[in-house]
Parts: sequence; C-alpha cells; structure tokens
Amino acid sequence: MTVGRYWRLDRHPQGNTGFSRALTLCQEELPRLAEGEVRIAVEWLSMDAGTRMWMSPRTDGYQPPLPLGSKMVGLCLGRVCESRDPAFPEGALVRGFGQWAEYVTVTPSLAGLETVDDDLADPRQHFGALGMNAWTAYVGVREVAAVRAGEWLAVSAAAGATGSLACQIGRNLGARVVGIAGGAEKCRYLLDELDVDMAIDYRSENVEARLATIEGGINAFFDNVGGPILDAVLPNMAHYGRVAICGMVAGYDSDAPMPGPARFDQILMRRLRVEGFFIPDFLERGAEFMPQLRAWLDAGELKVRFDETQGIENVLAAYERMLTGRNIGKVIVRL
Repeated sequence: MTVGRYWRLDRHPQGNTGFSRALTLCQEELPRLAEGEVRIAVEWLSMDAGTRMWMSPRTDGYQPPLPLGSKMVGLCLGRVCESRDPAFPEGALVRGFGQWAEYVTVTPSLAGLETVDDDLADPRQHFGALGMNAWTAYVGVREVAAVRAGEWLAVSAAAGATGSLACQIGRNLGARVVGIAGGAEKCRYLLDELDVDMAIDYRSENVEARLATIEGGINAFFDNVGGPILDAVLPNMAHYGRVAICGMVAGYDSDAPMPGPARFDQILMRRLRVEGFFIPDFLERGAEFMPQLRAWLDAGELKVRFDETQGIENVLAAYERMLTGRNIGKVIVRL
C-alpha cells in the first residue's frame, strides 16, 4: 500500500498565527480507488487566504465550515498517478480542489478537476498568470469593477497573488493604477516590477490622504481586504464609482462577523456600486479567460513572483506567512 501524509483540522485556530495548535500532520495508507475516482500525486499546493474561512466555525461565510477531524482543503496541482476515469489518464497534469496532502483522491466533477497545459516552461503559472487568482483578477477588474482606459483603479493587498494580477490587468487595459500594500519593499515591487502609477504603504502612510491627491477620485476599487483600507478608499471614490469586493482578509481571523464600513454613507453620497464576487461563481468560464491571459503572459505583460516553500511539513509556515502579509506574490508549497 502507498502511504501519504496530510494535514488534518483538529481545532478552530485563533488569529492568523499558531496554526500548529489547530492542525496535525498525519499519515495514511491509500485505499483502492472507487469507480470514477482519480488519484493525484501532488506537486504543488496553493496557499489562499480564502481557505481561512473553512477553518472557522462561522456558518454565514461564503463556504460552510470544514468539520473538525477533516483533511484541510486546498487547491492542488499535480499528476494523475491512478485513475478510474478515462477523461483523466495516468500522467496527466491536473489542477483542482483537493486537500493539503501528498496524494489526493477526488471525484473530478466534485473537485473541479481539469487537465492543464503540460508545455509551460514554468508549470507554476497554473497557480499564477493562468490560475484561479488570475481568473479572479480578470473578472473583478474587467466585469465587476468595469475598468476603462484612462480611469483610476485602486487595488488593496496589491503585492499579493490576486492583487498583483489585478494591478497588471488594470494597467494592460489602459487604467492608471494605485497599489496599496504593507511595507516599503512591496511598494518598490509595485512601482519597479509591476509599473503601477502610485504605491501607498498603509503601514507608514495615511492612505486616505494619499488617495485624496488624485484629481477626480478613484473610479474603481478592487478590494481584497475590507476593514480600515475600505474606509480610507470610500471617501476618495469618484461619483458613480465601482467597488469590487474580492476578499475580506481583515476579518478572516475572527469567528464573529465584521462590522460594516465606518464610511458606509459614502456609498450613497458618491452613488457607488458595490459588488462582491467569488471564484466558484465563474469556474466554468475558465477556458474563456485563458486566451487573453496566455497572450499577456507570453508577451511579458503579466508577471507573477512566486514565494515557494519546500515540503508538506512546512505548509503551516507558508500559510502563516501569506496570511500575515510577509510574502510578495503567490505563496505555494512544492511537494
């Protein structure tokens, strides 16, 4: 029998650190596949902030809580090592929702499993410029925020996986981009590598005051954070602006709902449109986004910096680094 390791959620974590008190690295013998199942030898795991909600007991989130004692869920990229589904032959490179595990057994339709291009020079881009973070950025910037050439687009958590892609997609569409991030190093990355028009360090600068210098205001805001950053942006939105709510990182570590924006009145005063959106709402449209994303990637107009950690035993360290903002770009774990 093949033996594999996996992370099990045993307790609800408190905050965004100390996950070793909530999750346990376990070992199992892999059972025989049932009809229609596929087993993946995982090569990379994606670390995504939204999965923090699965660890919470809250039942009002965008996903139900993961039962204690379950394998921790996450997005994986790897090769089919056993298959009882002819659509996914052994050796195929696949991506889908599985677990934080060395081997993942899934029913393809339930896991959103898909075969991906095996010819990329860097297959990690299936978690980067061609991955679900990119799909989220693409939909959020083009459709939800409806960014047009010449407008001002602001992006929070702009040096992270989704935010950095949103900045570049906005730039590629002709918008002027403001990236909001924490720390001087991240702001240099935004200015020097992603070519944003303005970078604001929320740790050392007054975000609301810096945004107030933009004549005419912000036309579109791609928000990954919520909380005080959203409050700083709302008074600086242009009339009839659009706010695309992608994430609420400021509240993921709380078991209680976040209070509403302190500057909620600005939604009325500035006649803003605010809309939340979530990856599962448009998973079936992935193939539609790929031609443009691939063209930008091939032209060097869509770049992703990877923050890579080696080994399943180090998953929690990588996850904590991502949630506490100590990363630049996409956090992944290579198995």
